[in-house]
Order: sequence, then C-alpha cells, then structure tokens
Amino acid sequence: MRSCCAVLALALVAKASAQDQRAIVFMLLLYFVSFLAGCMCNTMKWATCEVTPGSCECTAMVAEKSKQVLNCSALIPKCFLMKAEVFRAQKGLSSRSGGKPTEHAFVDDDGVYDPDCEASGVFKAKQCAGTQTCWCVNSAGVRRTDKGDSGLKCNELVKTVWLQIQLKHVEVQLPLNETQVKTAITQTISQRYLLDEKHVTDVKYERESHTVVVDLKSDGSSDGDIATVGYYIEKDVKRMTLLRNASNTLTANVNGTQVDFESFMIYYVDEKPPTFTTNRVMGGVIAATVVIALAIVAVLLLRVSIHCRLGNLK
Repeated sequence: MRSCCAVLALALVAKASAQDQRAIVFMLLLYFVSFLAGCMCNTMKWATCEVTPGSCECTAMVAEKSKQVLNCSALIPKCFLMKAEVFRAQKGLSSRSGGKPTEHAFVDDDGVYDPDCEASGVFKAKQCAGTQTCWCVNSAGVRRTDKGDSGLKCNELVKTVWLQIQLKHVEVQLPLNETQVKTAITQTISQRYLLDEKHVTDVKYERESHTVVVDLKSDGSSDGDIATVGYYIEKDVKRMTLLRNASNTLTANVNGTQVDFESFMIYYVDEKPPTFTTNRVMGGVIAATVVIALAIVAVLLLRVSIHCRLGNLK
C-alpha cells in the first residue's frame, strides 16, 4: 500500500510546478521520517527494526549470525526472549515470600538457559542447552523433571495453566486498601503486558508483609500467554525491563500512591504434576550419614589411643 502511494506521489511531483514540487517533496520527507520513527518494537527493547518495501521488520539476534523475526504487536514469546538474553550474555551485553499455592506448584531453580524453540516461539518439550544433559520442560520453559542424558524422553509439552506471582512492595507512607490494590494491579498487568483482565483471576494483599499475591490463569485461548507475562514481570521487578519506552520497573498507582515492587516469587502449576524424584535429597542424606559415621569412628579411635597411652604410662 505504501509503495503504491510513493509511486503516485512521484507521478504528482513530475507533473507539478517547481514550487509545488518542493512542497510535495517536503511533505514526502515528513511522511517517511514519521514512518521511520514509528518503525520500532515496543515489546522488545533489544530488537533491531528496518524499513522494508511497504513494511517495518523487527528482528533480534538469538545466536551467531541468526536473527529471529518478531511480531511486535504482542509480547515476544518467552522462548525467544531467553535465547536473545543468553546470546547477549555470551557477547557481554547487558542483558520470594509466602507458601506454595498448591501441592504440585514449583519454582524455577535453573534460571535462564539457551532453549530450543519451535518456529512459533513455543518451547520444545525436551531441552538440553547444547549439552548432553537434558530435561523436560513445561510450556513456560521451566524444568519439571530430573535431568538425564540425551536419551531422555519427553513425550509432550505439558501446559502451564496457573502462575501465582508473589510480589513484595517497598514501604509506603499511607496504608493501602485491598480492593484498590486489586483494581490497580489488575489494570497495570492488563495494560502493561497486553493481557486480557479475565486472566487475572485473583489478587490478594497482605498489608503486614507488603505482599501482593496475583493469580494468572490460562483458559486455553490464544490471547493469554501467562508464562510470557510472568517473564516480563520478573524482568521488570529486577529493573531489567524488556519493554521499550516504558518505566524500568513495575509500579502500580493505588488511589494516587505509587507502589514500587522490590522482590518476587513465581510458582508454576501445570496440567499434570511434575515428576521430580528425591535422588538429590537422598544423596544429601547419605552424604550427611557418612560424615557422621566418620566422626563417630574418629572419636572411638581417639578414645582407644588415649586409653592405650594411659596403659603404657602405668
């Protein structure tokens, strides 16, 4: 469409008088400058955007000589964000309180790794991060099994259906009203992260501990990528926002009081419980038992040695 307009404008320039030509050229320059200024990715500050014939294309480096094309009209899938973050870290670029909401909820103990992504940005069920050690992940990219070798089988990508985000805010002068906190947090998450408010199913406020507990739930629709929203929130609380032209941290306006958040904890609840085993726990117990046994043996040997020396003295 824009290329057709440009051709038409050039035709008008050719037929116009010298004075009109200057006016048309000036208007065209203003048009292209405004178009260039609008060619940016507001949901990914690391993106590089270029004007192509009739469009604006934004990409992010996710590996050496590898660019990922981005849809900047929505949040960028978490899998692409993690790949870009790992690549930037390799290049030297910048890149919880409360209990579990349910028995099978778990946290991300592994942090950022270099994931394998589907073309759509969805995590592949099996992740190895370029090594021979592999594990199975949920749709949030969080490990939900013990680690194994490259022969590990991950038959399906289990969907994360519930995120419970526990946010702790800095101290404020005036006490906050729980209803107002709920309204402010819901609106902030919806507007800042382009998420339909229906996915914010509950917000609780614990005034004494300064903790806001937010439940994000998926209903199976494509407009609610709660895992990606959780990742954006995590980066915002760490003051490492991924958004362009936005404040560098997550804040909420509660009835005129600006509330800043300083720490967080995210619990993940999947359609199916995770399959962690107690191998690591048992290993620690065995190690502790061995240490205690060695200590007892050492004490006994010391007593025998002392007894023998006393006997020799007699």
